[in-house]
Amino acid sequence: MTTAAAQPPRDRALGRGIATLIPQNATATPAEQAAAVLTAMQSVPVRVGVLQAAVVLLEERVRTTEDGAERAAAATTVAMLRGAIGQAR
Repeated sequence: MTTAAAQPPRDRALGRGIATLIPQNATATPAEQAAAVLTAMQSVPVRVGVLQAAVVLLEERVRTTEDGAERAAAATTVAMLRGAIGQAR
């Protein structure tokens, strides 16, 4: 009799998959890493409170940074998070 191999828990498999999508090289900027994570996590459930906290932190970054690319990335992320919050309600 043969048995099927045990499947790894889904969260472990998902975690390994996400890690392979995030740029790990020394030239990847934090904004590029964040964009990769957001893309990979679009369908992963997250508590609304975590999203709301991230919005507050990122909105402050949009107001205070002098780096235009960072400001644009943070503003885009805020818009995405607000969209996710709206879908959750």
